[in-house]
Amino acid sequence: MRLHRLDITAFGPFGATQSVDFDALSAAGLFLLHGPTGAGKTSVLDAVCYALYGSVPGARQNGQGTHLRSDHAEPGTRTEVRLELTVSGRRLEITRQPPWERAKKRGSGTTLDKAQTWLREYDAGRGAWKDLSRSHQEIGEEITQLLGMSREQFCQVVLLPQGDFARFLRADAEARGKLLGRLFDTRRFAEVEKRLAERRRATEARVRDADTALLADAHRMQQAAGDTMELPDLAPGDPGLADAVLAAAAVARSAVRERLTIAHCGLTAAESGHAEAQRELAETRELARAQARFTEARQRAARLEERSGEHRAAQQRMERGRKAETVAPALDLRREAETAHLRATRAEEDARRPLPGEHAGADASGLAAAARRAAEELGGLDSARRAEGRLTQLLAERAGLDRQEREDEHALREADAWLGGWEGLRAGLQARIDAAGEAAVRAEQLGARREPVRRRLDAARRRDALTGELAAARRSALDSGQRAGDLRTRWLDLKEQRLNGIAAELAAHLTDGEPCAVCGATEHPAPARKDAGHVDRETEQNALDAYQAAQRQHAEGENRAAQLDTALSAATTEAGDTPADQLAAELHDLEREFEQARRDASALHAAQEELRRAEREREQRLEARQSAAVRTASRVTRRETLEREQATLEEELTRARGAASSVADRAAQLERRAALLTGAADAARAADEAATRLKEADARLADAAYRAGFDTPAAAAAALLDPAAHRELQLRLDAWQSEEAAVRVALAEPETARAAQQPPADTAAAEQRAAGAERRMREAASARDAAQRATAELDRLSAHAEDGARRLAPLREEYDRVARLAGLTAGTSADNERKMRLESYVLAARLEQVAAAATARLRMMSSGRYTLVHSDDRSGRGRSGLGLHVVDAWTGRERDTATLSGGETFFASLALALGLADVVTDEAGGVRLDTLFIDEGFGSLDDQTLDEVLDVLDSLRERDRSVGIVSHVADLRRRVHAQLEVVKGRSGSTLRQRGA
Repeated sequence: MRLHRLDITAFGPFGATQSVDFDALSAAGLFLLHGPTGAGKTSVLDAVCYALYGSVPGARQNGQGTHLRSDHAEPGTRTEVRLELTVSGRRLEITRQPPWERAKKRGSGTTLDKAQTWLREYDAGRGAWKDLSRSHQEIGEEITQLLGMSREQFCQVVLLPQGDFARFLRADAEARGKLLGRLFDTRRFAEVEKRLAERRRATEARVRDADTALLADAHRMQQAAGDTMELPDLAPGDPGLADAVLAAAAVARSAVRERLTIAHCGLTAAESGHAEAQRELAETRELARAQARFTEARQRAARLEERSGEHRAAQQRMERGRKAETVAPALDLRREAETAHLRATRAEEDARRPLPGEHAGADASGLAAAARRAAEELGGLDSARRAEGRLTQLLAERAGLDRQEREDEHALREADAWLGGWEGLRAGLQARIDAAGEAAVRAEQLGARREPVRRRLDAARRRDALTGELAAARRSALDSGQRAGDLRTRWLDLKEQRLNGIAAELAAHLTDGEPCAVCGATEHPAPARKDAGHVDRETEQNALDAYQAAQRQHAEGENRAAQLDTALSAATTEAGDTPADQLAAELHDLEREFEQARRDASALHAAQEELRRAEREREQRLEARQSAAVRTASRVTRRETLEREQATLEEELTRARGAASSVADRAAQLERRAALLTGAADAARAADEAATRLKEADARLADAAYRAGFDTPAAAAAALLDPAAHRELQLRLDAWQSEEAAVRVALAEPETARAAQQPPADTAAAEQRAAGAERRMREAASARDAAQRATAELDRLSAHAEDGARRLAPLREEYDRVARLAGLTAGTSADNERKMRLESYVLAARLEQVAAAATARLRMMSSGRYTLVHSDDRSGRGRSGLGLHVVDAWTGRERDTATLSGGETFFASLALALGLADVVTDEAGGVRLDTLFIDEGFGSLDDQTLDEVLDVLDSLRERDRSVGIVSHVADLRRRVHAQLEVVKGRSGSTLRQRGA
């Protein structure tokens, strides 16, 4: 990677646009970046890092996007960084603009422009730049892939911070491991350790779960087997648990099967006894039933003998009823004829009663002739009826004309009155519409004023609530701080007391013949003794824990107070100093005025609709008044025509009515007379026919009674049975015959006769013996079933346990294998002699490479005196494999890098940084780094050492590299001719470049 050009605008301390030509600076191979403290030397390196990765190195990246903008920049100038570089044979240009809060183009206030990024590539064939992307994510992925390094690796490899490597030289193994892990990205090895540990715990849990399930099966088998199974005294996780459970299960199954065989034999004997008892009970019950049937048959025969007289009378009554049935049709015919005669006679009397006296003695033919004469006279009134109907229509039409005339007069008066007030009505409605429109405008204005006041009121309420919370939080923080101070004083006092009595605490572990940990003596003639007020380590540690807990509580309280203070400031800024009650009253007044204006504005639509309805009604009333005038003119002619036709019809009707009041009354009289005469004639003929039929029925009845053997028809009617009496009598006779037959059959049965000669059967005793046999059989069956269930349950549980044991075997093998691997990678296994974790092992290999690469330059810088070596020794309780020592060729001794002097530490850290750059570069895929920066540290070197260091840096040019030294050491300005100076001023910093 080689840098060509950097353009900075409104970035960091640079208010205006500044440019850096790295091609000119790199021509000499070594260039100097210098300037006074705070001028912005580091900002140039920040701009390079920001252009590549969109963020600045280290802790300076927090809050980026706002602090990157220069305070000296013009309001209309946007912050921008543009970097031109060559990487992997491609010439690229990256432009980045962080988020920018600028003034709005229209109106007041500010608006936030989002961050922008451009990536372009130079096309040598066309001699022009072409756009590649404007996506932050795509550009970030492209740059990271081309460089092969993360931002952290780039900052360590390209921007060599000497202070970090000086700390690296003096750090312990744990701190070195964190730095190396970040540079070489060994998280995957730590993840392997973690995954193996998790898998060990998971497999261990699965083995324990399987053992627990196996023990649960064993307990269930013990419950099924009773006292015949003894459980092994083992816990989940013990290796021999499965074999012990399976052996105990085999013994229990054998005992339960023997018990099942005994239960089968007992059940067979009980079933035989039960069958014998059941047979005896059946024979006894059959004998008892036969004896009961014989006794019952004798009793039924006695009852039949007592009722024999009634049976003979019923037979005679049934015989007379059968004879009377032949006379029944004649009796029915006689009754029907008599009923019809009585009905016809009454009908004739009713029909003759309303006739005039002149027709009282007339027969049927005379009545029919009078009816015909009345019908002929009625037919002559049809023309008079039509005339009378037409007259009624004329009178109705004249009445309608009079009613219409009155309605038209009323409508004309009402229309004239309404139209007279039209102008006033229209003016009133228009005034209502105008007032409602003004209210709508006022409601809109009040609605816009309402929301800001509501927001201020909410902020004021938050301000008031936060004021109390902040005061309480500050009091709580003050109290917790006081408590933390008290606890710290107590801890220091206890620590001092413990240190004062530490000799007694060490003496408590002395043993005769064993060397003292302090002086090494093996004899202890007068060891110190603990006094009553001695403080042990646990008491001191408890006091320290209490102090640290109180300190954390105090920090949380201060953080809470700071958050509340920030929230209170925001709420006060929004609400101002206006009291919440005053804002609430103002909002209430606005709400009330707004609601009143909205209610007034809601009448706009109704007023407009009412005006439209009034206009439509005006048009309707004008049309109605014109129509009424036309109808008045036409009614005069129609009334004269109706009067002439009415006079002609009245003359015709006077002739047709005669003495009646109307033609209808006369027609009704004639219709009624004709109907009465016709009905009377029909009734007279029907009465004559009914008398004839009655005489014929009497003759047939007398003949039928004589042939059936009865003296009179009355005797036949008395002997006749109705259907209900006939059914009842027949049922009585059938029941007698059925009972008599059943008694004869029962008395004739051989079994019944033999049973009557035997002693009475004892059914209760037989049932008792059968019940006892059945109880014994159920008990034997229950014992057999229990043994079967126990056997089946043991077989099932044993099979389940065997399956569990088979599944447990590979699980246990997997656990042993995973546990061994997890212990090996975690450094806890006996196989890992140095107790080195996997990540530490990988980092140790990387550190060994870095030490080898750094030694080549360190020897040159130190004139062959110093060599960096890697050590696998374990330091104290820390991790092993990350030791770093320096070998002094002058003394031949190996010592820790923390013992180097200031100047020695600088060139050792510089050599380490350059070596680390080479190793990380190779690790990242061999991307060539043609531009490096070294930040500070040269002030601690003497002239000879400085020359040696510059020679080493100058040797990098042999590999076509350019190295930029960031320093304010004055001597370097004389030694390094290519320079980039940062000049500090009131309007911001500027850059001055000088070539070789």
